[in-house]
Amino acid sequence: MKKAAFDALYREHYGRVYGLCRRLLGQSADAEDATQEVFVRAYRSFGRYRREDPFGPWISTIAGNYCIDLLRGKQRRGDLFNEDAEVDPASDPLDNGAGPLIRSQDAETINRAVEALPEQFRLPVVLAYYSDASYDQIAETLGITRNHVGVLLLRAKKKLREQLTTQSAQGELR
Repeated sequence: MKKAAFDALYREHYGRVYGLCRRLLGQSADAEDATQEVFVRAYRSFGRYRREDPFGPWISTIAGNYCIDLLRGKQRRGDLFNEDAEVDPASDPLDNGAGPLIRSQDAETINRAVEALPEQFRLPVVLAYYSDASYDQIAETLGITRNHVGVLLLRAKKKLREQLTTQSAQGELR
């Protein structure tokens, strides 16, 4: 591949990759370093890229996997994806009613709420909603079952709903 063509892909997809790394890693400096490494890895493995597939999801997968590996390597996660965690499905139904509330929030408020989530919840949320990864892709990336992905996302939505409701109520009081 010609360097100029890859430079064009870099410019086009840099923001998306940086945003994904920033949301997963939580720090700008780490995200900048990770973004550069993701593009280096993409350049080196470009021969395996299937040109009939969109480039964005391919590079996002590389970014997600790399960031997850970084988090594992730093041992910041501890026992994040504990399969034995308790679930109360009755208290967190699939139709959680968060949609209208989330639509009423501005993007910055939502981004701050997602960044404030514990890593065990933030990782699947970012992969699902910012990187458009499927449950199967998230499960493979995180090394957990598809059902556990669903549980983590339900819990994350509940935490986001609580956080945004609290913020909304505090804003109304001011």
